[in-house]
Amino acid sequence: MSMPDLFLQLSTAELEQAGGYWTAREIQQQPALWRQVQHEHQHKQQVLQDFLQPLLSKADLRIILTGAGTSAYIGAALAAFVQQQLPFASQKVEAISTTDLVSHPALYLDARLPTLLVSYGRSGNSPESVAAVELADQLLPQVQHLMITCNAQGKLASYASRHPSRSAVYQLPEQSHDQSFAMTSSFSSMYLATLLTFAKDISAFAQASALADHVLQQKLPEIKAQAEQQCERMVFLGSGPLKAIAQEAALKYLELTAGQVSSSFESPLGFRHGPKSLVNQKTQIVVLQSSDPYSRLYDQDLLAELQRDNIALDTAVLSEALLGGNNSLSDVWLTLPFIVWCQALAFYKALQLKVAPDNPCPGGQVNRVVQGVTLYPFKD
Repeated sequence: MSMPDLFLQLSTAELEQAGGYWTAREIQQQPALWRQVQHEHQHKQQVLQDFLQPLLSKADLRIILTGAGTSAYIGAALAAFVQQQLPFASQKVEAISTTDLVSHPALYLDARLPTLLVSYGRSGNSPESVAAVELADQLLPQVQHLMITCNAQGKLASYASRHPSRSAVYQLPEQSHDQSFAMTSSFSSMYLATLLTFAKDISAFAQASALADHVLQQKLPEIKAQAEQQCERMVFLGSGPLKAIAQEAALKYLELTAGQVSSSFESPLGFRHGPKSLVNQKTQIVVLQSSDPYSRLYDQDLLAELQRDNIALDTAVLSEALLGGNNSLSDVWLTLPFIVWCQALAFYKALQLKVAPDNPCPGGQVNRVVQGVTLYPFKD
């Protein structure tokens, strides 16, 4: 996979001076990396099908999509869509973070149901990721594991190699294992791997990746101008799958600005139920607009209301039309170019604030791989 001379329109020297080389490179590489993921998926498809088919034949199958932080938002975005792809209406798909599974295993793990635990992990070494797998093995007599990970040497991948009878690993390309602090290409690659594995029709991928190319080739000056506004609060709004993408966008903004800008997320309908109270003249709002005509009506209603209020510093709309599309891409695919836009926005904001994106928290209060977690034995 060849790389350009500039990343997010900045030279290597400029990026190294700003402490943002890896973050910029990993945002920039995404469309090309996704095409590599799709190409490699063709060689994984039969192995995955052989592993999944016996499970999908069980009418009472329960699938849990799990991860921590950014990895958890993959499941939150895709759970409802994956459920629509399953052969039986009685089968259930739920997004439950590892942080919830570890703290409340008896509440979330049901021994009565055959379960597929789909674990997401950039490094595959987060303590909660490993503990969630172990708790599932402890409490569920019928459990299988699918590890979707970016690190072939991580603990999730190692588990799958040690337990081939009850697990499989979806190993993503090495480039997806981000070197920077924040998850960018790892998030989108694991998200895409899930779509490629469960979606009945993946023809939309070509358009999704083309729109992401358009963002990186044509829209960076617009994104940079957006980042240069003097906001103190940032809000991302999205509905359906785009709500979890709004959540991920808010986390990226918070992480890369080292908390100097307070960021939050909601759905357009949910925003009126209290969270809208935070809007002041230093608040910037980005609405991730649905491509679904019905859902889009609610986005447009809130946008009109915010414009009538005339309080926020700026209210921007991120839509498929803005990226050169024609509102034909479903929201689960539109997430890919949308998250590239939001990652670039957070990156440019970090530079404006003189925060090094590759290591925005040099004091170690927050780490690339979570530290400081004490795991306790669970007695069932």
